[in-house]
Amino acid sequence: MNGIHDLGGMHGLGPVDAEPNEPVFHHEWERRVFALTMAAGFLGRWNIDMGRYAREQMPPAEYLATTYYDHWLFGLERLLVDKGLVTARELATMRAQGPGALKALSPADVPRALRNRRAARMDDELAAPRFKAGNRVRTKNLNPTTHTRLPRYARDKVGAIDRDHGVFIFADAHAATGEKVPQHCYSVRFEAAELWGPDGGRRDAVYVDCFEPYLEPADDASRNGPRR
Repeated sequence: MNGIHDLGGMHGLGPVDAEPNEPVFHHEWERRVFALTMAAGFLGRWNIDMGRYAREQMPPAEYLATTYYDHWLFGLERLLVDKGLVTARELATMRAQGPGALKALSPADVPRALRNRRAARMDDELAAPRFKAGNRVRTKNLNPTTHTRLPRYARDKVGAIDRDHGVFIFADAHAATGEKVPQHCYSVRFEAAELWGPDGGRRDAVYVDCFEPYLEPADDASRNGPRR
């Protein structure tokens, strides 16, 4: 979706200040939000891409005024309500309105649960690649209202396939329906001038990991005219 979370290439937001020796968590509540999100995820009512989409629905002004783990908390609360695990009133009052029916993940179960996490990679035999290294491709001009991993600044741009990472769960479908659709994911090299125009550095390039449904063969005679 075209939300405030997709900030790549935008101006006026200031520099990214790296924090030397940054701790994993700055506050104890952040540690608790992380733990609660992980534990709730193991209930199996949603997947990682649904979790990302839930955070993306945070109101823009609130998103910019809050921290990373505030976004996680917003997404967790939304999923808990949307999936019927708690009510909005229960969240507002922090009091259960009925008997609990969920089995908690005990501390002793955490290591085993984490080891059993299923990766996004799928068997390469499930999908044949449409492209190979060196092919010129154009990203589609997508503007979905649901989750997508194609950033706005890289839409309707021409690049070249650098490598094929193999077959993975297609994040867009996974977030919308939970279906594990196998799709190839490619590293695509874009010249900076293609992304940013004449202000892009002539010696610079950006590599973007793109799922195959985002791509089509580049056609210099397309409606947008020739590209570099």
